[in-house]
Amino acid sequence: FTLLKGESITIAGEVLEHRLFHFRLPFSGWCHVEVIHGGESFVALAEALQNALALCGGVPAEHRTDSLSACFRNRDGSYAGDYTSRYRELCAHLGVIATRNNRGVAHENGAIEGPHRHWKHRLEQQLLQRGSRDFASEAEYRQLVAQVTTSLNERPSVQQKLAIERLHLRPLPVERFVDYEQLVVRVRSTSTIEVRQATYSVPSRLIGHQLTVHLRHDRLDLFLRSRFIETLPRLHHRQGEKTRLRRIDFRHVIESLRRKPRALLRAQLPADLLPGESWRQLWRALLAALPPEEAAKVMVDALHLAARTDELAGVERYLRRALRRGELSLAALREHYGLRPPRGRSALPQL
Repeated sequence: FTLLKGESITIAGEVLEHRLFHFRLPFSGWCHVEVIHGGESFVALAEALQNALALCGGVPAEHRTDSLSACFRNRDGSYAGDYTSRYRELCAHLGVIATRNNRGVAHENGAIEGPHRHWKHRLEQQLLQRGSRDFASEAEYRQLVAQVTTSLNERPSVQQKLAIERLHLRPLPVERFVDYEQLVVRVRSTSTIEVRQATYSVPSRLIGHQLTVHLRHDRLDLFLRSRFIETLPRLHHRQGEKTRLRRIDFRHVIESLRRKPRALLRAQLPADLLPGESWRQLWRALLAALPPEEAAKVMVDALHLAARTDELAGVERYLRRALRRGELSLAALREHYGLRPPRGRSALPQL
């Protein structure tokens, strides 16, 4: 694993806290680089290493690292055989011999330490040519990382030596080793689950059910029994950060919120629920222009419409235009989009 130094990479203006996993075959110089979230965890190592082996087409005899705490216990004294149980099982599954350099002696793993610097220099050159370190999405940044790696791997000298090196690689195992941590959580009455001291919203139809979570370095895969539900981006605490992490998707809770729109007026909820800073500004403008209860109903119906049509930007533009003209109301919104009021007690007129 290695970190980028200097200016940060940002996604839509937000700093991307990440590191890079760098795998390299020493003879040919063929390499694979992946963006990793969180720390140097075992699940990140297991997933990225197996991806690299699949791309190079085989398994080498030896896997050498530094003294990763995800792999080694790093106790005082002799380090021989001092593996964590999961790393020992991974190496046995792949059929590789695990070795490492002594702690703090980086030159003993020179086959990767120097190439770290060369690869990151190439990435910096690409960022300078691009003229910006800000990306519209993480996928766009990952694409640039892949381009830098491909430019190295496609050199004729690398390809010629890789053909020789592949003659000495053993076949890949038929099945992948488990590269996630499995957890079981119960969905609370608030339509949320808690994983590693972070709160995530899930569809409200799952309230009361037990979910199986496949916890990866960058995402959570959710299953109800054996049926896949969806994937959520994983939240990580930054160093020194003590605030509680929450990821609330308004699409998960909008149906229940539409039955009780006044809940939007309660503390903390709007900041977590509204999809982005522009919608938070719009919420403040609604509170200034309309009575609080009316503003809550308009916002909840607008979010319901955006979730149903997948048109966040279009609904936001309508609300802003209507606010500027002073014509925004719950009745006007429902009439414009043909919305039916929710059924039940909340559909009764307020006398």
